[in-house]
Amino acid sequence: MNNNSLMSLLAGGALLFSCASPSSNPSTSEESDIEVTPAQMDKLGITHADHLSAASKRALNWPNIGNEWFIEFSELQPLQGDLAYEEGVVRRDPSAMIFENGKYYVWYSKSLGATDGFAGDVEKDKVFPWDRSDIWYATSEDGWTWKEEGMAVGRGEPGAYDDRSVFTTEIMKHGDKYYLVYQTVKSPYTVRVKNQIGLAWADSPDGPWTKSAEPILSPADNGVWKGEKQDRFAVEKKGDFDSHKVHDPCIVPYEGKFYLYYKGEQMGEEITFGGRQIRHGVAIADKPEGPYIKSPYNPISNSGHEICVWPYNGGIASLITTDGPEKNTIQWAPDGVNFEIMASIKGAPHAIGLNRTADTEKEPTEILRWGLSHIYKSYDYQCIMRFSSKRITTHKGKGE
Repeated sequence: MNNNSLMSLLAGGALLFSCASPSSNPSTSEESDIEVTPAQMDKLGITHADHLSAASKRALNWPNIGNEWFIEFSELQPLQGDLAYEEGVVRRDPSAMIFENGKYYVWYSKSLGATDGFAGDVEKDKVFPWDRSDIWYATSEDGWTWKEEGMAVGRGEPGAYDDRSVFTTEIMKHGDKYYLVYQTVKSPYTVRVKNQIGLAWADSPDGPWTKSAEPILSPADNGVWKGEKQDRFAVEKKGDFDSHKVHDPCIVPYEGKFYLYYKGEQMGEEITFGGRQIRHGVAIADKPEGPYIKSPYNPISNSGHEICVWPYNGGIASLITTDGPEKNTIQWAPDGVNFEIMASIKGAPHAIGLNRTADTEKEPTEILRWGLSHIYKSYDYQCIMRFSSKRITTHKGKGE
C-alpha cells in the first residue's frame, strides 16, 4: 500500500464506504481478504479480527510513515512597527521572507478602504479586500518589528493586463536576481473576470522592478459561460480546473528548471463533500521569465487554497489548507508533481509566508517553525501577523 492510497483512504474513504450497497450482514475479514496480525490488532485496538468495520479496514491499509511530518500551530502573534494593525489599511498575503543586507524582507498586498462588493459600480468601487492593491515591502532585523519601505510593484497603466490590481505575491532569489510573481486583474473587476499571473525582476531586493509586458500564466481557455449575466456559477462547460482563475503563484527552482505552483479556480466552481472545488497546478519553464508550460498531470492536488511549497529530500512538500476533501494535510512529491499525504494537521494559518532561510533538510517541517500569515480583523481589513509551530510526538498530561 503506497501513500497515494492513503490520500484516498484519509480523504474520501469514509464517503466511499458509506455509499456502498447496504447490507444486513457486515463484511468479515475473510470476505475482504484482509489478514490481521496480532501486532496490528494490538496497535489499532481491534477486538475481533473477523469483524472488521470499514474504519478498521482503512486503518489496516495505512502506510507506516511515522509522525515526523505531524505538527501543531500556535496562535498568531501581532507584529510591531509598521506592520502592526492599522485601521483603514489592508495588508495581507505576505510572501516568503528572505534575508539580505542583514535583515529580513517580505512583500505583501496593500490596499486602502473598505470593501464595497459587487452590488454597486464595479468600475468605481472596491469589490474585494485585495482589489485596487499594489505590492509593497517591509524589512526587519528580528522578524517581529518591521519597517515599511514603500511600493515595490504597482498597478499598470489603463488598458494593461494588470491595471486594476496586483496582489498575492511571492519572492524568489536565483543567482544575483530577485523575482516577484503575483496575481493580476484587468478592469472591470466583475465576477467573471479571469485573473492572470505576472512577473517582475530586479537586481536588488529594494528594486527597481521591471514588469513582464504580458502575463506569464493565464487560465485555461476551454470553459463556456452560460448567458451574459454576471453569474460565475452559470456555465455550459466548466473546462479545466483552472478555467476561471490562476491564483497564489510561487516559483521554486527544481531539477534545473522553474516550477510555478499555482491555485486554480474552475468556471462554475461547485461545493462538494469537501467544500469549495479548489485545486493546485504546476507550470514549468527553463528560465524564470518563462515561457511556462502547464504540466499534463494537472491538477496535482484535490484540495488546497494558498500555495505553500518548499523543497525537501529531493522532492517538494506542500501544505494543503482550507478547501477540498484533502484539506488540512501536508503532502510531499518525490518528483514535484505526484503528491502523497504525509500528515493530517489542524489550525494551519491563512496565506503562509515561509522563512526561506530555514534549513529545509533538518526536518520535513523545519521551514514551518515560524513565519508570517494574515488575519481578518474584519471582512474589510486584514493585517499581517507571525505564526509558529512545533512537532508533536507525544501526548502528556500536566506534570506527567
